[in-house]
Amino acid sequence: MKFSSREDIEAPIERVFAAMTDFQALETAALRRGVQLRRLDARAGTGPGMSWDIGFRYRGKMRALVGTVSAHEPPERLAFDASAQGYEVTMVFSLLALSRQRTRISTEMEVRPRSLPARLLLQSARLGRAALARRYSDRIRLIALELEDRAARAPVAGAGT
Repeated sequence: MKFSSREDIEAPIERVFAAMTDFQALETAALRRGVQLRRLDARAGTGPGMSWDIGFRYRGKMRALVGTVSAHEPPERLAFDASAQGYEVTMVFSLLALSRQRTRISTEMEVRPRSLPARLLLQSARLGRAALARRYSDRIRLIALELEDRAARAPVAGAGT
């Protein structure tokens, strides 16, 4: 099942990408929301191969997944692959500079079942696809607002100030 969304952010593309890849701040925000995180890689820098073991509560149950940065192409593209019980998820964030102070973020998320129970659950979820798509778009809109706020505070790479 695929979902996509597009939002415009009032900030330069470099600042938006910097805010998206500030993984330390993202980890802290996730921990504040009750998500359990454990970094799995030993990378010193930001890039493909970064991975986390993630635990979170969804519909009253603890869920677990392993998320990995699969593409890191500053400042245009960031992609994640995740695997959970019976599912594989790919999430791609693409950035486009509309002007010096405006950036469009396009997202695509694809969920693929890896087991028969997951396939059946995903098939039943297709019945409520419109509601799921609306919730996905709403969540991306909130993420875009958070990115806009963080980008306003993020330093621009290579700036002399």
